[in-house]
Amino acid sequence: MTTETHDPITLEIIQNSLQATADEMFAATRKTAMSSIIYEVLDMGTGITDAKGQLASSGAGIPGFIGVLDKSVSFLLSKFKPEDIEPGDVFITNDPYYGGVTHLNDLVVCMPVFADGRVIAWTANIAHNSDVGGKSPGSLSADATEIFQEGLRLPAIKMISKGEPIPGIFDIITVNSRMPDFLEGDLWAAIAAVRIGARRLTELATKYGISTFEHAMANFMDHGEKIALAELAKLPHGTFELTEEQDDGRFFNVKVTISATEFVIDLRDNPVQDFGPSNAGYDDTLVSMQVIFKALTDSTSPANAGSFRPLKVLTTEGTTFHASEPAAVGFYYEIGIRGYDLVWRCLAPHMPDKLPAGHFSSIAGTFIGGIHPDTGRQYTIIEPQIGGWGASPGRDGNHAIFSAVHGETYNCPAEISEARNGLFVDRMELSTEPGGEGEFSGGHGIRLDYRIRRDNSFLTLGYTRSRILPWSLDGGNEGSANYILVMRTDGTSERYAFGSGIRVDADDVIRIITGAGGGIGDPKARDPAKVADDIKNGFITPERAAEVHGYKAA
Repeated sequence: MTTETHDPITLEIIQNSLQATADEMFAATRKTAMSSIIYEVLDMGTGITDAKGQLASSGAGIPGFIGVLDKSVSFLLSKFKPEDIEPGDVFITNDPYYGGVTHLNDLVVCMPVFADGRVIAWTANIAHNSDVGGKSPGSLSADATEIFQEGLRLPAIKMISKGEPIPGIFDIITVNSRMPDFLEGDLWAAIAAVRIGARRLTELATKYGISTFEHAMANFMDHGEKIALAELAKLPHGTFELTEEQDDGRFFNVKVTISATEFVIDLRDNPVQDFGPSNAGYDDTLVSMQVIFKALTDSTSPANAGSFRPLKVLTTEGTTFHASEPAAVGFYYEIGIRGYDLVWRCLAPHMPDKLPAGHFSSIAGTFIGGIHPDTGRQYTIIEPQIGGWGASPGRDGNHAIFSAVHGETYNCPAEISEARNGLFVDRMELSTEPGGEGEFSGGHGIRLDYRIRRDNSFLTLGYTRSRILPWSLDGGNEGSANYILVMRTDGTSERYAFGSGIRVDADDVIRIITGAGGGIGDPKARDPAKVADDIKNGFITPERAAEVHGYKAA
């Protein structure tokens, strides 16, 4: 018989076991998924909640995805009666108006964990899937005006009952996809992950006792709150405000009020929801605010529900940060990162030790597809892009890494793209477009060329920071833009930041350009030795160095 104990060593072992379980779930998904967006890019997340749907571990994967999972479980708990949740059940949602939080491509799979006849926790998985139907291949449509055009909606339903698939559910899901075998394979990878997680947690609770298991989760949430409050005490207190123009001409507003006990982000004064797909649901806005809040309140400690107790996010329903059904939400991720960056820019002048100048600040979602010239099957590339980060006091920005909110992902290797998809990767290198110069300069983005192999292929993209550039600090130069050039075989080219279903044909080149981060300080104060190195490395031309840095070669 297990002896219940609440000693701190046992509680710490349980907490670390929760993290290990989330990591094992992540590995199970990565090793069994069919789509490169999951097994190579790792565009996914896994996590664990307590029985009430509160985040119990830091999870594994994209921070912005892990923050989705507790909200999905909470919705399921509000929809289903306790007696309708049984051992072996698996639930699914993808609809932001029904606990899905993000957009329809992101399938959230959740499983209750039982011990001694009752639910003691939940395991959950989220991943971006290649195609869930809708009016455009890849299910992203820049011209969508309502969510019905964006794909199959799964409004928090049970898909497996007592361990057995419910007849018809998988058929409904796969028949709505242009890539049904990939979707089904990725879905079973997610199911495998939550099942192995549930098994591990039941073993853990059995070993240490259910009371000890539940106390460990609650205790660590209280610890997360204590860390957050201790860090809040170190931040500058007061109210800070910012208004910023966006690429589409709208103005976004934020007011941040920081005290010893609360961190309040007020986004109520913002434009009404977009007629197109540039909207986010409240829960996704909350996730983005949780990520920036955690970055400011000890980013090195584990995150759980307690970590976010001092955070309050205020929105107005029917606005772009709190869209109402049936608004389209396909490009939700650019609204989430715009909100994140708004808070960052608002607070950066007051927290130079924590926040650098602006980065390329776009998920830069890129979707390329068509019929594979060798196999005759539909393919779709789904890629976030890497870009330049802003300079910090005393240090240049990083080159070519993923944007905030979307960390913990990887660019897909060229060999995988060429083998799995119907195109060639002609080049990938750092972009040397002017921008981001300062005493300390922003990091560089990339230039990536995809060459199409078959006529009647397509490009869909949604980039921000294409017109309104990454912001600088203390007299540095703004960064450079995010955009795509479609370079036609007749020598013409077209520039895009948003678009869907753009036709590309054999030997057309899709050139992806991501921005440099903003600089810090007067560019003419830059160390001449660093300028000489920049010239040597090809980051800046001698003419540009003379213009912005006042550099004269020895």
